[in-house]
Amino acid sequence: MPKLNVLVAGSTGYIGVQLIKLLVKHGNVNIKYLCGNTSVGKNISHYDNLLKKNKLPKIVKFDKSYLKYVDVIFTALPNGRAQDISNQLLRHNVLIDLAADFRLNKASDYLKWYKQNHRSVKNIKKSIYALPEITGSEVKKYNIIGCPGCYPTSILLPLIPLIKKNLIKTDNIIIDSKSGYSGAGRDVHKRYKDKNLYESLSPYGVGFHRHNSEIQQEINHHSKKKFSFTFTPHLTPMFRGILSTIYLDLDKDANINKLEKALNKEYSKSRFVKILKTNSLISTNDVINTNNCYLSICKTKYKNRVIILSVIDNLIKGGAGQAIQNMNLKFNFPETKGLLWKN
Repeated sequence: MPKLNVLVAGSTGYIGVQLIKLLVKHGNVNIKYLCGNTSVGKNISHYDNLLKKNKLPKIVKFDKSYLKYVDVIFTALPNGRAQDISNQLLRHNVLIDLAADFRLNKASDYLKWYKQNHRSVKNIKKSIYALPEITGSEVKKYNIIGCPGCYPTSILLPLIPLIKKNLIKTDNIIIDSKSGYSGAGRDVHKRYKDKNLYESLSPYGVGFHRHNSEIQQEINHHSKKKFSFTFTPHLTPMFRGILSTIYLDLDKDANINKLEKALNKEYSKSRFVKILKTNSLISTNDVINTNNCYLSICKTKYKNRVIILSVIDNLIKGGAGQAIQNMNLKFNFPETKGLLWKN
């Protein structure tokens, strides 16, 4: 089978570099262009020494003429930039965006939460919000694929099956999420220079983080019940990984066994979502450098309340790995292709 020619735009950020490190392991991909801005002319190994052994093109500035020669465009760019590229796509191109440009179904919601007008409104309806374990082969119908954010990935994977089965109350869910500082991008040290990232824990976006819109939209898509939640993200003194702690009240007649049964049934065929035994204490270290999501349901002192722990690697399952998983589904490759390894 011929290899897909791939362009990576935003190749030097944490997500972009991780994406390249995965793509070079994928037997059906040829990386034709690596695009950047201030990095033009450099080798990608300048940003990660592990890529020195791979024969990769030097970084160039994006030009729409490249679209003739590639099948897939991965965009790991600041919000808004993938919209402009989407307006230039040719019929054979598939755009897989790792930012937020095609996560929201309404341009008005994008303006509200991202404070900028959407510059490709016509393409919103031509795109899909693709959480692979939930949307699956639906991506085959679309040439613009919006990958979920890292926090929502860790949150939606446990919540969607439970809400679909009416096992939990949906009126006051508390979500406390902690991420490695890589989730804030390569300029995190400039943006948080007063926070002492290596020795402190910092909440941010309290009450109004942009991912609220994404979580709300997707839960509403799977439930007719009114859904209300409070989400607080934190930056932690570690480089990568996310731990989301979700506090839930059970619906009547529900119990932990039913919750575990629902999750196990939903993900029985998944190679990446793993349901652990009740009260398993999981950590980000369990999933670092993998495309896995580990879930654990924990008892509390209240019979009708449980705590769900969810861990992922924000750069892989919450970013680059999920994008490749969607590519695999789109092009009929094995879903795990290029994703069952550690670096």
